[in-house]
Amino acid sequence: MALDTPDLSGRTAFVTGTTRGIGKEIALALADAGCNVVSTGKTVDDSDSDLDGTIYETADACEERGVEALALQVNLRDADRVAEAAEEAIDHFGEVDIVVNNASAIQLASVEEMPANRFDLVTDVNVRGTYVTSRAFVPHLKAIGGGHILTNAPPIDVTSAPGKAAYAWSKMGMAFV
Repeated sequence: MALDTPDLSGRTAFVTGTTRGIGKEIALALADAGCNVVSTGKTVDDSDSDLDGTIYETADACEERGVEALALQVNLRDADRVAEAAEEAIDHFGEVDIVVNNASAIQLASVEEMPANRFDLVTDVNVRGTYVTSRAFVPHLKAIGGGHILTNAPPIDVTSAPGKAAYAWSKMGMAFV
């Protein structure tokens, strides 16, 4: 059964990790529903990357759907930049009432094989990044009388994940932020 697309006209969403993949699809689906989009991520130029996609390309694709979009470069490991980006988005649109924590770092490796610095990256982006992004918007959402903070994390499953424990821990952390 297909769900009806909600009418999100006049709403604005701040979406992390929109350069490609699920984040880009979330941004485009929001735009299709009439929602303005703040496209965020680290990639502003993909010419030196093996992966295609930039925050600007996603913002342009949203605007082609008839909404306003703003591209902001954000590294979720930088809490000050996250807070600045939240303020920029609020200043630009006047109101941001949807926050989508989508950005994620992934490395599927066993505890034995994953170096500590990679574990730090995965938890810094997935858990701490979700926290600092959500925290940056809480005062604004309170001031406007509410809104939505959504986190793109899988359902909690505490069964064994051989070879994936560190990543599974970080995604579980995202779900509880």
